[in-house]
Amino acid sequence: MHIKINRPQPGVTLLEMIVFIVVVSIALTALTAVYNQSVSRSSEPLIRQRALNLAQAKMDEVLALKYDAMTPTGGVPACDSIGAPACNNATDSDMNDVDDFNNQTDTPYSGYQRVVTVTLLNDVKRIQVRVSAPDASSILLTAEKANF
Repeated sequence: MHIKINRPQPGVTLLEMIVFIVVVSIALTALTAVYNQSVSRSSEPLIRQRALNLAQAKMDEVLALKYDAMTPTGGVPACDSIGAPACNNATDSDMNDVDDFNNQTDTPYSGYQRVVTVTLLNDVKRIQVRVSAPDASSILLTAEKANF
């Protein structure tokens, strides 16, 4: 007589399969959450770079101009110096000196607003360019121009 012994069959049990599916589901959920967060923030560097470029372009434009309308071409002699006319530090529409940009606002791109302010502090003009971006962030650049 021949006795047959039941041996377990090789393979995966139903319980092992369910545990595997649960573990993989948890891992995929975590990875998907991280992926969604990174995708939602992927435009931030582009927005900030454009805002910085806009601020720098306006700052370069303003700094390339004369200190004051009464400053002669070449800057010598500086206004308010001996034998030179007095500085007027006034804003006018000819856009030929730093003062003319005070309180200037423009919208170079949709959603971006650029504001320039010029303040006089001890014969030095402080120029500030602030660019507000569509994501409610802003960039502020500050420079000073002296009368020399």
